[in-house]
Amino acid sequence: MSMISIEGMEFFAYHGCFAEEQLIGTWFVVDLFLEVDTRQAEQSDEVNDTVNYLEVYQVVKREMEINSKLLEHLGRRILNQVKETFAMVGHARIKIRKMNPPLGGKMNFVSLEMQA
Repeated sequence: MSMISIEGMEFFAYHGCFAEEQLIGTWFVVDLFLEVDTRQAEQSDEVNDTVNYLEVYQVVKREMEINSKLLEHLGRRILNQVKETFAMVGHARIKIRKMNPPLGGKMNFVSLEMQA
């Protein structure tokens, strides 16, 4: 098994519990780690024998465009969609960072990590 990672995907989106977050939006950074059997692709050198990174990015992008109040809900939706769309993904882990969250103080981000 191999670990395919797509890290530092940036999205401007409208996730959050506060009405202002759903109106104003903020930046999110998503890292996705996919455990995939790449043996066939290692021999064939064909993208159809592995997980296509562009297609994975498009799945994440579509899910990021659907507003959620909680990062937990967003993360689970992304993981479920990735596993449903790409049968060769055995295990998946995601990290979502919400940049500059409105929590009343200075901080770079809050984050959530989960796996499926």
